[in-house]
Amino acid sequence: MTLARAADLIRDASAAGRGIGAFNVIHLETAEALVLASAQAQLPVILQISQNCAKYHGGLEPIALATLAVARRAETPVAVHLDHAELPELVDEAIALGFGSVMFDGGALPYDENVALTAEVARKAHAAGVYVEGELGEVGGKDGAHAPGVRTDPAEAQAFVAETGVDALAVAVGSSHAMLDRSASLDIELIAQLRAALDVPLVLHGSSGVADDVIAQAVRAGMTKINVSTHLNGFFTRAVRQMLDADERLVDSRKYVAPGRVAVADEAARLLRLFALSDLSAPSALSLSQESA
Repeated sequence: MTLARAADLIRDASAAGRGIGAFNVIHLETAEALVLASAQAQLPVILQISQNCAKYHGGLEPIALATLAVARRAETPVAVHLDHAELPELVDEAIALGFGSVMFDGGALPYDENVALTAEVARKAHAAGVYVEGELGEVGGKDGAHAPGVRTDPAEAQAFVAETGVDALAVAVGSSHAMLDRSASLDIELIAQLRAALDVPLVLHGSSGVADDVIAQAVRAGMTKINVSTHLNGFFTRAVRQMLDADERLVDSRKYVAPGRVAVADEAARLLRLFALSDLSAPSALSLSQESA
């Protein structure tokens, strides 16, 4: 199957009132796990590469080419997206490498600067046929760069979309990046107000800290693209740690990384079904482990 376009996947999910999972790639095994999850769930997925991930790999190109190759070999629709780019030149590079969608993060900037930079990014991306996500109203966490408690104002969001021309908008409604527990409280009423005010799909960042039932409520209220990273990273790390704890003589990294890949695939498949509102009853492996602890 050829590489899917995030624009098509997000548009279809929004029209159907479903959510779609957008999961962050950390390394090759993550990308492989997420494509496997899509096959298991028989649902599309968006693979995201962040600016921080590109920095970890010494640049965007190595991890981007690997992720694009994995996505192109998928049997289900898989798109590749640039996440949280704060540098316009990184957006340019992603477009040149073949990304079908990009997210420019000007959320920490003053409103006028955010509008000006996002509009310029959108203009160049659209000229290349690339879908653009913007951010308004800082999402909490992320190395202290975003103030917790910030909320996106619907009227300001409407003006921001009109002035920048973005195709989707990440909004602040109560979630926070890098949370290790799922206790965030989302403003469901605000999500509904934003959905009514805007003609572009809404994006929920920081979804790792949001419980299943609250995410389902958010999707019903109008959220479409649901971003997850930390939650899945935890599944990978716990599986690797379990293997290493069980055998101190284990040195072949493939033997302990492979279970991490499987753990991520299983949980990501479950989340894809949850976001699509097709399976609201199955508990996560994390929930089961907490109940038995």
